[in-house]
Amino acid sequence: MLLCVGNFFGSTSEAEWAEYRTGAKKAPIPTYVLGANNQDTLSYFPDVSGCELAENITYLGRRGVYSGCSGLQIAYLSGTEAQEQPAPAHSFSAKDVAELKTALLSSPNFRGVDILLTSPWPRDVGSFANSAGEIDTKKCGSKLVSDLAASLKPRYHFAALEKAYYERLPYRNHMVLQETPQHVTRFIALADVGNTSKKKYLYAFSIVPMSSMDPAELVKQPQDVTENPYRKLRKEAPKSKAPLSAEEEPACQFFFDLNKHQGKKRPSEGKERGDSQPKQAKKPPQPTGPCWFCLASPEVEKHLVVSIGTHCYLALAKGGLSPDHVLILPIGHYQSVVDLSSEVLEEVTKYKAALKEFFRSKGKRYVLFERNYRSQHLQLQVVPVPLDLCTSEDIKEAFIAQAQEQQIELLEIPEHSDIAQVAQPGTPYFYVELDTGEKLFHRIRGRFPLQFGRCVPA
Repeated sequence: MLLCVGNFFGSTSEAEWAEYRTGAKKAPIPTYVLGANNQDTLSYFPDVSGCELAENITYLGRRGVYSGCSGLQIAYLSGTEAQEQPAPAHSFSAKDVAELKTALLSSPNFRGVDILLTSPWPRDVGSFANSAGEIDTKKCGSKLVSDLAASLKPRYHFAALEKAYYERLPYRNHMVLQETPQHVTRFIALADVGNTSKKKYLYAFSIVPMSSMDPAELVKQPQDVTENPYRKLRKEAPKSKAPLSAEEEPACQFFFDLNKHQGKKRPSEGKERGDSQPKQAKKPPQPTGPCWFCLASPEVEKHLVVSIGTHCYLALAKGGLSPDHVLILPIGHYQSVVDLSSEVLEEVTKYKAALKEFFRSKGKRYVLFERNYRSQHLQLQVVPVPLDLCTSEDIKEAFIAQAQEQQIELLEIPEHSDIAQVAQPGTPYFYVELDTGEKLFHRIRGRFPLQFGRCVPA
């Protein structure tokens, strides 16, 4: 994957961008970008909570956390620090930083994030460390970003707005002899792409999520480790425990991390250096806040649960379209079908087969749909329809007609194809599956009506 910090759009991007927006060109790998840093590029980012801008190019959103199925966590903050109130649309405020911190620090087992992405540098990042060249780190950068980095303790922190390359010596996240040893942070600032001075603007590395690492290996201190540049901030900052309201919850999305080596720069020689990590069993990521559908969560309304398997469970829909409208849900925290491990997917398939047999015995067929958009936990909605009321062809035509009315491109995909073949992990989408195996798919590129799936069978 490619993570972009700084200004993704330049002043003369429109003609080139049109080719990606229309599909004439396509990003070769999943690309994730931060939002606008100035008023001129705001129009490129239509949804503050994040959206797909073009195929394989996703805007992360104003602030939030991306969590991988392997447990990898990437925190992000878009824009520049606001110099006035109310904050302009391309800026972040102290409230944005506080809410992002609260969402993560409220977890009792929080140790830090794997990666932090910001556009501005953190103020004072050069303290106790190697020189940042012509950049005066005591005067440039954002104090709010420093506060965020001090609290989130990222293993890697990337920024770019000063248009200079700077790889700071790693710094500690604990007080020696006073606190339990913790992992170090590496701050890396990148120059602008294609700069005439040939300063470095790409940084390639592989990383194993801290959740999968041996604790002793994680907290190893390199020989060149320095004091924490935000030491004063860490002493002064009070720890916030206030929970977020539903409206303030940061955007959370999920994708696969396919790398298997501990985080480090990729060697310039043609071979890997250092010890490789053994392959880890894939675990579902942990939600960053309350989840209504993780079976272990106290938020789950357990009186609605019908059946519990090894990896999935079946529950009645709250506010269902019919008395036997049910949901197939993974017990662990997965966001979409695309993210499921093979054993979870196998059990989902068994539940679908059992439901088909059950509903057919009652003179019904089912229609199943999933909306992987503005949702944290996978919900496969299964709605039964009487066999004598309509055929599978009628249902399919009803969805297509409703989609055309709302200018949604709903395409039929091959019956035996897998959704993972047409949707990359992290891609927002909506899909329909009939009990005949027929499937309809829509790649969500902007806004999408949240009740679309319910309004057709209703």
